[in-house]
Formats: sequence, structure tokens, C-alpha cells
Amino acid sequence: MGLIFVAISNLFAVIPPVIIRNVLDNMQDNIQSFRLMDDMSISGSMKDYLIETVFWNGLILLCLALLRGIFMFFMRQTIIVMSRLIEYDQKNEIYAQYQRLHTHFFKVNYTGDLMNRISEDVGRVRMYTGPSIMYFTNMLVITGMSIYGMLKVNALLTLWVVLPLPFLAFSIYIINRKIFKKSTRIQSQLSSLTTTAQESYSGIRVIKSFGQEPNMIDHFNKTSEEYRDSAINLSLTEALYFPSMNLFIGLSMLSTILIGGYFAIQGSISTGNIAEFVIYINLLIFPISSIGMVASMTQRASASQKRINEFLDIEPEITNDPHAQKVDLKGNIDIDEVTFTYPHTGITALKNLSLHIKAGQKIAIIGKTGSGKSTFAHLLLRMYEPQLGSIKLENTALNHLDIQHFRRQIAYAPQDAFLFSDTIANNIKFGKQDATHAQIVHAAQMADLDADIVAMPNGYETMIGERGVTLSGGQKQRMILARAILKDAPILLLDECLSAVDTQTEKNIINNLKSYLDKKTTILITHRIFTTWEFDAIYILDQGHIVEKGTHEELIQLGGHYAAIWEHQIA
Repeated sequence: MGLIFVAISNLFAVIPPVIIRNVLDNMQDNIQSFRLMDDMSISGSMKDYLIETVFWNGLILLCLALLRGIFMFFMRQTIIVMSRLIEYDQKNEIYAQYQRLHTHFFKVNYTGDLMNRISEDVGRVRMYTGPSIMYFTNMLVITGMSIYGMLKVNALLTLWVVLPLPFLAFSIYIINRKIFKKSTRIQSQLSSLTTTAQESYSGIRVIKSFGQEPNMIDHFNKTSEEYRDSAINLSLTEALYFPSMNLFIGLSMLSTILIGGYFAIQGSISTGNIAEFVIYINLLIFPISSIGMVASMTQRASASQKRINEFLDIEPEITNDPHAQKVDLKGNIDIDEVTFTYPHTGITALKNLSLHIKAGQKIAIIGKTGSGKSTFAHLLLRMYEPQLGSIKLENTALNHLDIQHFRRQIAYAPQDAFLFSDTIANNIKFGKQDATHAQIVHAAQMADLDADIVAMPNGYETMIGERGVTLSGGQKQRMILARAILKDAPILLLDECLSAVDTQTEKNIINNLKSYLDKKTTILITHRIFTTWEFDAIYILDQGHIVEKGTHEELIQLGGHYAAIWEHQIA
């Protein structure tokens, strides 16, 4: 519809030159006759005729201008609105793709770059699908109609008038190639700039505590200067467009006056035709001059769409099997000879790991940093796929289970206590959106957090800031624990979730959880020993291997890794 409106609006634009030509020629012929009849009685009627002709033709020109304006309004309302709808769909598509992609993708790509592609790059594509298409179509239609109108008058004069245009097209082609390369580089630099800023905002407390504000400012300035230099360089290249436009349009106008005047003297065309050609050229000035803008927007959009497609074309490594099963979990976990190597580092985190857990058991996995504890949790949640071995839940291979369904049945309290910039209540109920306020309070009480929340100005409706910046480390961990408790899943996976709490708070939490954990399979991943917890089995992990297994008493008597950790802890 928008393209149709473009054609209609331009139709009303190319009719006025014909009317003006006819009026001027008519006036010229009739004025000569009027002067000859100046002393005759008929001269008054002739004067009235000339005035009436100008008036009615002027009224027609006004109506054509109004109609053109109306259809230009329709044109923008359809094409520009369409581009906004495309922008909306594309942002949703990219966001959905981000949600589908595997964990490894987010380890090798920066947050700033991800944000830049969904905002800046999509914005530049919108400029193509809206203004660029509109201006380009307008240029084609008005150019075609105008040249057709000029050819009807005089083909040779038309040739002289349009002769500069091929040179213009060639210069634009050369400039466009440079713009494309520079646009790609600028978008990459903008991603780096966004990433630098985002990391600075997120790590502002670390920056301030180490007094590194001047260094960070210098680093940002350096990155910003590189982007500025590239942007200025691109602007200088784009600046060649408009002088080129004015030069070639000026040559066309000059050809019209000089050659058109010569033809008029020869009697090949009328003086009205010269005015008609001048109006046609004026009609072509903006469409032709918009070639530069359209080409620039198109090249930028092409570079941006290429960057967008780089992510949209990535297939998630973790996907649902076509025949994925929705199995209700009880808590039986079987891990057989699992080996896993991180693809982006080449580090083998787990080697031939075997672990068998029955429903309702309480298991502790203990090991020092880098022993593979968190990797075990990620594999159990199927954030990664093991290169060797198998993981089964309820005797069903993990890759045969519906991902969303089985993850909803595992409550996970990760080592990284990530919180959203929202209220405390919304953060706690993140895994169970339909939870009542009473359930939220109960979960907070079990995590020994309720007293801290009640003491806050707005209680459970307190906004905690980005990543929970207003909370202490222990409060963050307990809120993550409360979130996992509220989910009330058959499998509870706790990864270093109490490392930042004091001993008394730890005891309170453990006492609160005793009845809650009674029928749940619980896996506690930690680097230290919890004597107040009664575990069915304790596994000692070292360099990706299980080196010891047993109860607390058995492992102490063994005198190995566990005993060494225990002696170091109580010393």
C-alpha cells in the first residue's frame, strides 16, 4: 500500500509542470493578441479570460498540491509504521534467539555486543526498511515520470539534461563501497564501547574500592576516541554525496537553460517547455540527492544485518530431542563415566565421573576451586553436553528429556547470586510466578532472611537495584536460597550457596531446612565441610575425579583428602 501511495503522490507532482507549461504558452500567445487589441472593446473580455485562466489553473495546482500532500501522509503512515513493526518483530526474534542459545555462547560473547546488536543494529535495519525504501521508491517513480514527461517534449534536450546522472551513479557506487567497510568497523567499535561502559557500571564498586576511576576513564576515552575517529572518517566520506548532488544537478539545470534556450530560439520547443523542464529538474533534486542518504542507510543496514545474522544463524548446541519425554522426577540420578572439556578453553573439568544418587538422598560434593564442582551442576542442568558418558534422571537419558520440563523440577541455587533489578518479592518468586505472599515469606524465613527484609523500608516490596547492589553478599545468597526453596522441586541443587553467611546463620538455615529436605534429593556443592548436615554420602572431587566417597566418619578414618580439609578447617 505504501508503494502505491508513493506512485500516486508522485503522479500529482508531475502533472503541475504540464499545466504551468500550457498556462505560460497560453499567456504568451494571448498577451500578444491582447496588446494588439488594446484599443478595441474586446480587450476587456480578453483580460478577464486571462485572469480567469490563471485563477482556475492556480486553483487546480493548489488542489494537486493538497492531494499530493495527503498521499505523502498516507505513504509515510504505511511505510514508516511498517518499518516500526519490522523493528518490533526483529528485536523479539533476536531476544528469543538469545534465550535459546547455549551457555557457551554467552561465555565467548560480550554483553555490550549482544545489546548493541539488538538495539543499534536493529535500528539501522529499520532505517532501511522504512525511510530508505520509501526514498528509493520515490526516486525511481518520480525520475521515471519526469523523464517520460521530458521525452514527450524533446528527446535531445532530455538526453543533455540526464547526461550527468550516470556519472553521479558511478561516483555513488565508489563511495558506497568505502562506506560499507567503514560501517562494519564502526559497528564493531561501538560494541566494544558499549561493553566497556556496561562492565564499568556493573563493576563500579570494584573500580572505586581499588581507586581505578582514572584508569577506567582513560580506557573509556581511548575506546571512545577510536570510535570518534572512525565515525568522523565515515562522515567525511559521506560528505562527498551532497557536493556531488549539487554539482550534477547544477549541470542539468545549466543544460536546460542553455540548450533549451537554443532550441526555443530555433522554434523546436516553446518557452513554456523550458519552465516545464526546470520544474522537472526541481522535482528530481531531492530524489536524486537522496541517493546518497539511501545508499548510506542501505550500506549501514547491510553491515548491521550481517552482524545480526551472525547470531541468528547460530544453532543452539542444547536442543530438545524431537521425541523428548516429559518425565516426572523423583530424584534418581545416574552419572556414568562422564568426561567434559570446555570448548572455549580446552580445559577438561571432569574425567570419567560416575555418581549414583537415589531419590531422597542428601549428597555433598566437596572439592577445592577448579576441581569441577560447578561443572557437575551445569551438566546436571544440561547447560552443556558431556563429550563422553551419560547422565540419566529416572533411568532416562538427559538428552531425551524435555529441557523446560525437567529444569522446572530442579531447584538450583547457583554460586553466582544473580538478582534482578526488581523488588525482593519478585526476585524470590522468580522460579514460581504464581506464589502467594505467604509462600514468599515462608521461603524467606527458611533462608533466615525474613528479619532482614522486614527491617527494610518497604519490606518485601523494596527495590534492590541492579544485581542486588543494595544487599550484602550474605543477603544475596540467602535470597537465592529462598528462591530455590520456594520452587519446591524434587531435586535441590545448592552450589556454594552458604559461602558468604556466618556460622550462626548457617546453623539457623540448616535447622529450618531439615523437615523441608526430608523427601527431596539434595546435592550440596561446597569447598568446606558442614558437620551439622547429615549426608547419606560425601564425594571428594579433585581435578575432575572422585577420589574419595563415604560418610563423615568413614572419610575421617580414611585419612585422605577429606581428613586434610577437615584438619585445616578446625585448625
